[in-house]
Formats: sequence, C-alpha cells, structure tokens
Amino acid sequence: MCECHHQTGCSRGECCACEMLRHQCPAASAANRRRIYFEGEIGKHRRQIEEAVRRFEPAAKAEWEDGSLELELPEEDAARLPVLLRSLTAWLKENLPQIGRNYDPPAELGEDDDGGEEEGGIFARCRIQLITAGILLFAAAVIGKRFFPSSAYIGLCFAAYLCVGGEIVSAAVRRLLHGGFLDECFLMTAASFGALAIGEYPEAAAVMLFYQVGEAFQRRAVGKSRGAIAAMMNLRPDTAHLLTDGGVIDAASEEVAVGESIVVRPGERVPLDGVVADGETLLDTSALTGESFPREAAAGTEVLSGSIVQSGQITLKVTRTSGESAIARILELVQHASSRRTPTERFITTFSRYYTPTVVIGALLLAVLPPLLTGGAWSGWIHRALVFLVVSCPCALVISVPLSYFGGIGAASRQKILVKGSACIDALAKVSTVVFDKTGTLTLGAFEVTDVVPAAGFSRDELLDHAAHAESASNHPIAEALRRAAPRPVDPCRVTNIEEVAGHGVRARLDGREVLAGNRRFLLDQSIGEIFTDAFGTVVHVAIEGKYAGTISIADRVKPDSALAVEALRREGVRRILMLTGDHRSVAEETASLLGLDGFRAELLPGQKVEFFEELEREKPAGSKIAFVGDGINDAPVLARADLGVAMGGIGADAAVDAADAVLMTDQPSQLAVAIRIARKTLAIARQNIVFALGVKGVILVLGALGIANLWLAVFGDVGVAALATLNATRTLRADR
Repeated sequence: MCECHHQTGCSRGECCACEMLRHQCPAASAANRRRIYFEGEIGKHRRQIEEAVRRFEPAAKAEWEDGSLELELPEEDAARLPVLLRSLTAWLKENLPQIGRNYDPPAELGEDDDGGEEEGGIFARCRIQLITAGILLFAAAVIGKRFFPSSAYIGLCFAAYLCVGGEIVSAAVRRLLHGGFLDECFLMTAASFGALAIGEYPEAAAVMLFYQVGEAFQRRAVGKSRGAIAAMMNLRPDTAHLLTDGGVIDAASEEVAVGESIVVRPGERVPLDGVVADGETLLDTSALTGESFPREAAAGTEVLSGSIVQSGQITLKVTRTSGESAIARILELVQHASSRRTPTERFITTFSRYYTPTVVIGALLLAVLPPLLTGGAWSGWIHRALVFLVVSCPCALVISVPLSYFGGIGAASRQKILVKGSACIDALAKVSTVVFDKTGTLTLGAFEVTDVVPAAGFSRDELLDHAAHAESASNHPIAEALRRAAPRPVDPCRVTNIEEVAGHGVRARLDGREVLAGNRRFLLDQSIGEIFTDAFGTVVHVAIEGKYAGTISIADRVKPDSALAVEALRREGVRRILMLTGDHRSVAEETASLLGLDGFRAELLPGQKVEFFEELEREKPAGSKIAFVGDGINDAPVLARADLGVAMGGIGADAAVDAADAVLMTDQPSQLAVAIRIARKTLAIARQNIVFALGVKGVILVLGALGIANLWLAVFGDVGVAALATLNATRTLRADR
C-alpha cells in the first residue's frame, strides 16, 4: 500500500508506484503541490528531470522520495503549477519516452501541444471528437428547435452538454474531493447546473462549449509562446564524443571533465567550451553572437559551446564543465527569465485571489436576498446569479498578463537580446537615461592606428615601417597596433640595439639608422624639435637619424554601430545619453563629441562610477529608470547598482553578465533601442489586457445584476474575453517586428 492510500484511501486499492505518473497522490494535492510517482529505474534520470523542472519553473522546489518526486511552488504562484506539469509532460514524452509512455497528467494541465492526454478517462482521450460532436449536436438543437418536439430538443441540448462539459464536470468533482475550490471548472459546472435547473438547456450547453473553445485558443497561444524560448534549449547537445585510450565513446556532456578531449564532427554542435587541439574548421557562431559569417578555428583557437562545426573534424581540449560553459550561461538566463515577476504580475495574482471569492459571494447573495426580501421569482434572480458565476473566473488576467511578458522575452531572444526576467521588461519600458561605458561598449576595445601624419621628407609607409620595427620586441598593445598597420611584415633581422625606456618610448637601429619612437617628452629629451602636437588619442612620435619624422595616432576606434545606437535611442524617446570611462578626458571628449552624447565623465575608477550613478538617481524623474551598458569586469559594480544593467556580448566577462539584467549577444549597442521598443510594446499589450478584461467583466456584472445580461453574454465575458486577451498577448511574440 502506498502512503496516499493509508492517509486518504486510494481509490485504486494498489500502490501508486504501479503506474508511472498515472496517479497524483491526494496527500500532496494542495493547490501549490503535486507528488508524481515513477515506475522502473529512475535514478540515472533524476538530474535531467530536475534540470527540466528548473527550466520550466525556476521557483519550483523538487524533492525526491524513493521513486516519487514532489513539486512545490510558492503559494502566490500556485496558478502556474498546471503550466509546469504540462511542460514537464511534453518534455518527458520527448526526452524519456521509455519512462513516460504511460503518463497521463492531471486534467487541470490542459491539452498538451503534442497531443498529450490527461487523467480524465474518455473525455480527455477523445477531446477533439467530443467537442466536434458537441458542436454538431448543439447546432442541430438550435436549428431544429422549431421542428423537433421538446423532448428531442432537450435531449440534443443535454447530449451536447455531456460531450463538451463532461470533462469539465469530472475535473470539478475530482478537485472538490481533493480540497480544490473556486477554480474555473467548478465555476463553469455550477453555472451550467444552475442553467439546467431553471430549464435553460441551450445556455447550459453553450457555457461548456464556448469554455472549451476558449481553452483551446489559450492552450495554443501558451504553447506558441513557450516554443519561442524553448527552441533555445536545442543549443546544448546532451552527449559528447569523448576521446579515450580505447577510442571515441559517447558520454553525457555533464560527465566530461576539464582537461579531457572531445571530438566534434562536421555538422555537429559543440557541446562544451574548449581549445582546438587538432584539426581546422569553420564555425557558425550565430546562435551565440548573431555573427552571420563563419569564423575560422585552428589549433589553439578557443571554441564556445553552442557553435556549429561546418567543415572538418576537430578535437577540443575541454576548458569548462557543462554547467560553466558559455551556452550554459545563456540558457540559464533564458530558463530563469520568468522567475523575476513585475509589480503588474504580482498585482494580478493578488487581485485574482480576492476577485473570484468576492464575485461568488455576490452571486449567492444576488440569488437569495432579493427573492427573500421582495418576494420575487427565484428563477429570475438565480439566472442573474449564474451570470455572476460565469464572469467571476479571472482566466483572462491570470493567463494573458504573464503570457504578454513571456512573449516579450521570447521576441527579445530572437533578436539575440537575453532578458533575465519580466521585471527587466518593465524597467526597459521606463528607461529615460542611458549611460554607456566607453571601452568595449561604444568602442571596439582594441587599439588601432587611426591617423598617420609624416613630416616633410618622409612617407606614410616609411613612418609606419620604422615605428613597427622599433617596437618589434614589445608586447604592449600599442606596439601590436603598430605592427598590424605596418606596410610589410616586420623582419627582426633588420633591427638591432633595441633599448626600451619604460613609460616613455624605445630606441633602436633599423638598417643601421637610429630610430626613436615614443611620447613627446621622450623626443624632447633627445633634443628633437618641431614636434607636432595636434593629434587625438595616444600619439607615437617618431624620429629617424635625429630628424623628426612625424606622428602616428593610435586610438580605440568607435564601433560603426555606436552612432546608430544613439540615433535609435533618441527615436525611442530616451532623454539623456551619457558616457563613463576611465580613459583620459581628451579621448573621452572626442568620443562624446563624435557620437553626439549629452555628457560624459572621464578618468573614473569603478567606485567613482557607482558614486556618479547615485547622483543620477537623485536627479531622475519619478517613475523613470536609468540603464547602464558595459562589458568588462570593472563594470560589474555599476551594472548591479543601476536600475537596469545591460551587458555587452554573451561571451564577455562573466562578472558583467552575472550582474546585468539583460545581455546584448550581438555586441551591438543599437540593440538596446530594439530591447526598449519590444519592452514598451509588451507593457502596452499587458495593460490593454488588464483594462479590457476588467472593463468588460465590470460592465457584464452590472448588466447581469440588473437582469439585462444573459448567460450568452456572460460566456463572452469569461471565455470570449480570455480568448481575445490571450490572442492579444501573443502579439508580443512579434514585438521585434
């Protein structure tokens, strides 16, 4: 005997473990809890199942006990338990079919996208056929009312009612036995029973019919929104080809250790981060960075999980475990996106908790008090009370508002913008000030030669060639930039007597000629006169054989996308665009002027950036948000302090990504404007649904109390409004267009 049999009297009279997932333990059937029993050997799959649970609902607690799993959500999130169970159902059937072949989830899960069945017997297994039959029977009753005798008419209505409402009545009874109350199934059942009691047979059938049709629309919409994000789960292969002394074997990705070698064949997705040990290939990294052109990879190249090997087999030496890889970080952001809820969502949860009981009590009072006090007919007041019952279900709000945010997150993910939660959507929609870090965010983060000004008697190529050779022994970024810009490869044999003066420059002999390359002070100390001073960025002054040869300007080049970002943000209504940097003031001023920024702060340490944000916080308008966009480890404190932290590049500094609220995977600052546009459209749709649902339900409640609204209008006020609000919510899936 199972534990639930001892405690509540299991109707099956046998251990729940006998049938995998077919029986929900009543002892654990509170609104926010479910216990699931598995059959067979489940131990090796426990970790996979736990990851799937966290993926679908980060707030869920999963506890194993022998062969059973108890899922529990916080009480305020109990309404999301059916969605979790539905998602888990589909995942089990796809990934663990040998275990899930007998799985019938509870009726409250709704029909799964893959045609999954629910506990509820023939009603659930034949839902489509029964609804179709119900529609035909109902149509026959309405059309043939004038021609059929009353008994046949009533029989057709009742048959239609059984076809479309049997599943709902069954679910309502089951939940009542398990302590459930005031859910949509109970309300629909009570309303339809009341209609039958007062002889309104077509209205009773209509309540159930339109409820089923509305539920079908909602299930479809929810499944579509889940798919927008769930598609990203395919980015990480579950297995890796592990290279061992005995050959190549397939192993679970999470079991491969750092330092081991794996083989990735053409057409396969890289399962783990690593460095190429053997082979050459072209990598498709579009899933990670949005970069459309393939990237070459050879021995020594770092390769990130989630990339696709396009040509040539490669061997990788693993550098990060499965849980620490680049794609794992990305997936974690996506999986946890729904865990941080907005004030709007919290309001809907709280409102729904009080709205339904209040309206049900109002329906009871409306049915009882007027006949007792005025002596009026009971049937008329009961009919008005039934209108209240039907309209009392808060489905339109409970489903459509979270679905709006979920769709917005999905739309952002298609644009390679990873949003960590619906709270971030709210913050993005209210951004009025954007503050950019400079290096690596607005600029490329790499030194490049930006200008070459030769003095009289020297050519551009001669100046670059001498400077590159003089700096040939240095690994400083400035020296590397000079060597990249040289007109021909550096020949070490041509250079002798290299002498570096720390912090100033270098002296060397090239083809027997003395070359000086360094800052202005260095050349002045060597008695070199007539030095150019009008240059931007880091300037290398060059002298050849004691004669001034010219200047080479080296700077961190502004990204081509940065100017577009500023323009796009202004179109989205962002009032102030600022820049913070630890770079010299002259460099920052030039960058800010070039991009048309509203202001900047230069020569700042990370702590001073945080202090600057505190100043901005005191100045910002009420209800607005300040966003900070950065990419480096030194940006993490500011990203955490800002109202909205946005990290550049999903493969950037871990600290920056962890501290941020959103990640721009393409490394393009203009994507922030896209994120703001998606967020504002998402928030607008969520508010439309709230106003529409409450407005229509309020009007119908008033009309019902006055005896003007009938059950047909009440059905629209519940099912129709829920379906329309849900369909409107799916518009957020296209918010990026």
